[in-house]
Amino acid sequence: MSKPQQNLANKTLFITGASRGIGKEIALKAAKDGANIVVAAKTTEPHPKLPGTIYSAAEEIEAAGGKALPLVVDVREEDQVAAAIQKAVDTFGGIDILVNNASAINLTGTLAVDMKRFDLMHQINFRGTFLCSKLAIPHLKNAENPHVLNLAPPISTNPRWYGPHLAYSMAKFGMSFCVLGMAEEFSRDQIAFNALWPRTAIATAAVQNHLGGDSTVKLSRLPAIMADAAYEIFKRPSGECSGNFFIDDEVMAQAGVTDLRHYQVDQSLEPNQLIPDFFID
Repeated sequence: MSKPQQNLANKTLFITGASRGIGKEIALKAAKDGANIVVAAKTTEPHPKLPGTIYSAAEEIEAAGGKALPLVVDVREEDQVAAAIQKAVDTFGGIDILVNNASAINLTGTLAVDMKRFDLMHQINFRGTFLCSKLAIPHLKNAENPHVLNLAPPISTNPRWYGPHLAYSMAKFGMSFCVLGMAEEFSRDQIAFNALWPRTAIATAAVQNHLGGDSTVKLSRLPAIMADAAYEIFKRPSGECSGNFFIDDEVMAQAGVTDLRHYQVDQSLEPNQLIPDFFID
């Protein structure tokens, strides 16, 4: 087995939805090594319920030691994605890592979900992931250790994950199927396609706004565990690490980190008191 790379210095990461939450946390982790980060997201003005913009994220990235390129990107728009990919290559000389993090959530049943919300989730989660990957792959082929990481769950046929919120589940599992198919399709190019998903709820705006507010956040882990797990994956040799559906705490255990209490919002809780995330059987 090849040796993992030491760090992400001078690597270029293209991260969708990087203005806040897990995407921004992954960016900040890489920035500490001196990585180049493309902040590809829509938010240019602060939102009352969604703090952070591409510009504030860029400032944090550069303060952490990285170089930032904030770009207004709606992953539903092919022209915007193509222009952003090209701008990243022109600015930093290439792309080493793509993180498909942008996502939309609506946890309603079949009769309750309106088709506008259905389309939004599928266009951002599934189509956006496919599109960003498709346009980044020609550049990833030129990278030394290319990785694509989708924030997506392990594929499951358990009906419990489909019944309550079928539209959302299909959109998220679409991201998972991109991992399954592209890992096989581009195996000869030695581009790694993997998924990463949390064991527990993660304290993000989505949890705050859609899954119970402060009471749920208290029973969650911090986005840092996802960033640290992603970092460990990116250092692995791409030709030997593809087609995996990683869980954050398992990645950290493989890296020798088994005490995860410091990742908890409330460190006084026992691990079994935390809320499991969706799609974990």
